[in-house]
Amino acid sequence: MAKDNIEVVVAIDFGTIFSGYAYVNKSNPNEITVENKWEGFKGCKTPTIVKYQDAYSTVKSWGFSALPEKPKKRRNTNDDQSKPIELFKLFLFKGLTERPYLPDELDYKKVITDYLKKLGEKIKISVNTHWPGLDFYNKVLIVLTIPVEFDDDAIAIMRDCAFDAKLMKEKDTRCLIFITEPEAAAIHCLKSLEENNLKPGDSFIVVDCGGGTVNLTRHEYLAKNRIGEITESTSGNCGSSHIDKKFIEFLGRKLGSSTIELLEKNHYNILQYMVQEFCKHVKIPFTGQKLEFQSYEVVLKNYPSIIEAARSQGFLKGADSIWVEFSDVRGMFDPLIKKIIDLIKGQLSQQPNKKCSAIMLVGGFSESKYLQERIIKEFNKIVPNISMPTQPITAVVEGGVQYGLQVETVVNRVLKRTYGTDIIRRSLPGDPPSEILPNGYTIVFDALAGRGKQISVNEKVVREFKPHSIMQRSIGFDLYVTSAFNAKFCIDPGVSLLRPWEIELPENDNYEDVTILFTLTFGTVEILATAENQKTGKKYQVNIKYE
Repeated sequence: MAKDNIEVVVAIDFGTIFSGYAYVNKSNPNEITVENKWEGFKGCKTPTIVKYQDAYSTVKSWGFSALPEKPKKRRNTNDDQSKPIELFKLFLFKGLTERPYLPDELDYKKVITDYLKKLGEKIKISVNTHWPGLDFYNKVLIVLTIPVEFDDDAIAIMRDCAFDAKLMKEKDTRCLIFITEPEAAAIHCLKSLEENNLKPGDSFIVVDCGGGTVNLTRHEYLAKNRIGEITESTSGNCGSSHIDKKFIEFLGRKLGSSTIELLEKNHYNILQYMVQEFCKHVKIPFTGQKLEFQSYEVVLKNYPSIIEAARSQGFLKGADSIWVEFSDVRGMFDPLIKKIIDLIKGQLSQQPNKKCSAIMLVGGFSESKYLQERIIKEFNKIVPNISMPTQPITAVVEGGVQYGLQVETVVNRVLKRTYGTDIIRRSLPGDPPSEILPNGYTIVFDALAGRGKQISVNEKVVREFKPHSIMQRSIGFDLYVTSAFNAKFCIDPGVSLLRPWEIELPENDNYEDVTILFTLTFGTVEILATAENQKTGKKYQVNIKYE
């Protein structure tokens, strides 16, 4: 893809709870449009929810239209078949102990694909409305924002799903690129940094408070309005949706666990409507000030089966309402806010001797007055500027567009993992028997780029390899990855195979004059691996995605 061919940039923020997109024409780069109309609903994002027809073959509704409506009076019918599929992005995160609901008949990749397909159809309408007849697949660059904790597999799955959703014609096209969410937000915050008198050399932390996760990066503000990552990005499972979970736990303590199980199984829409109303009237306006809080009533009189189930367990007794008090809501917020504060402390501790000039809060959760107040109180004595852009909820998607317009904005990043390949050396005492070859050599891990290394965008790591036998007809470049700072062997704990790869060698009487030049080129969120036979000039390459 030639960069000059692109006329329009579209950024997609595929979130755990809400998703959205923005777009701009390169000829008018300052006029970024954030989509805010969704089938009769208004908002800069739409829920990341899909509702299927029977057998889960066809999408019935998605986004706002898939949200549960206000339940009808005394409605106690079983509505499990219309239960929407949500939180499916979480399947891409490794290490989660609790997985969201997903029917056995449904694969999470299909749900992601179906959602992206619906989103893509709307994007194409937007693009065609503004620029009729534009060649979408060759003239439009799509920037997909991803969480910092996405690993190689997750990014590869996202590319596959985007291809299956018909967002691009070819799976490996350069018309789809990735950027991490907090990095996109950092780009959007550049204007705010200028307004707050940051100078080249100053550092700042972006705290992207989303619905599912909170992502953090620390960047150095560089000359010519560019940024460079200077610490490892970090993240935590402490987004605003976890307050919703804590509200459901609160209901369980007031109604009994069996009642909540009944709601989740047979009356899911009722439960979700309760959560929606709680968010609207309690979670969103909560300031943490007791004098500004009014007790909130959860009315149950229209749901006799719920009242009956609760009373059978010894709850409710003569009441048909639950009251949510100030201390209850504080108890829902405080554990999450503590985690966010600890994440910020962790970023500061990575470079304790370098002053942090600003903390920028972005994402929907960052609009919480209580969260803002707690962060300011905790850090205002050591960080002089703690602020938000004008619309923090759109910072990621607008920053994604700005990145697509000028990818040179990102100068470098810090690797979160170590990348290497397998090589052989003469065996030594203590080598693992499984790695020792019959010829007296041992397979070992050779680090190409180590975790914690600050690496420039498009920086190249080059190695020369030679065949070790005239009988050798191929040479392997299996690529391995580990979260450790180094490894000795490819079988060490935590080391995993990233990509198996080998190239064929021509028959050769003198193998000593064959040299293979192996190169890793680090892009923004993807790596290009290239091997070149220096004798024949033949080249091989493969794309690798990394976090």
